[in-house]
Amino acid sequence: MWTIYAIVPLLLTVFALVHFFKRGSGNYLWVFLIIFLPTIGPIVYIIVEVLPELRAGHASSGWLANRKRIKYLEAVVLDNPSAGNYEELADLYLQDENYARARESFERAISSRTDLPDPFYGRALCSLALGDIAQAIPDLEKVVAMNRKHDYGRAMGLLAFCYAQTGQADAAEKLFREALTTSTLSETQFRFAEFLASQGKTSEARDWAQRVVNKGATISGPLRRADARWIRQAESLLKQLGASPQ
Repeated sequence: MWTIYAIVPLLLTVFALVHFFKRGSGNYLWVFLIIFLPTIGPIVYIIVEVLPELRAGHASSGWLANRKRIKYLEAVVLDNPSAGNYEELADLYLQDENYARARESFERAISSRTDLPDPFYGRALCSLALGDIAQAIPDLEKVVAMNRKHDYGRAMGLLAFCYAQTGQADAAEKLFREALTTSTLSETQFRFAEFLASQGKTSEARDWAQRVVNKGATISGPLRRADARWIRQAESLLKQLGASPQ
């Protein structure tokens, strides 16, 4: 019995450490807690870091259900080509990363009477994923005109990015700055840093890139994994600008 009590904390500690270094959970305070607080530290780590991953994995099992729903809606729109049916089908295609078919379905969902931002925003996301920035701009302009804070300000940040990519530097900077007065999205912050670097505003670009990198030490679990792409790119940008991530 005493052997079991000794082995279980050791197994929890080993599991937690292996998971931490394999997944890159980011905040090295976890290592201290796992090693120096036997049993309690690993259990807290598992609750905060591992269980959300398992829940996310369970959610991903809904892929098959999405595929069945797509097949169902593909049949439904043949008999009932309503805007609502096409928009739902488009959303499912978008989740499935089938951007060409998603954009086509969003187009069928949009009419001259469409007065909600969602289908325009969905079509813009598809266009961006397909590398069609010119097509994304008018849709994002409609979305921002309807709701400047749509998708927690991401729509405005994406429009600013599109302006930057098409040589509209003044419009891009103005929109980036407006978006970032309320938005803390890592994507928008990184794209602004990248834009500033392209404009020769190196010092401010470093500041914004560092803000993104700093998140790696303060967020964990699903949030950090969602931001991992932007954190890596911000670290790379800092190196390009001659600064080491702090």
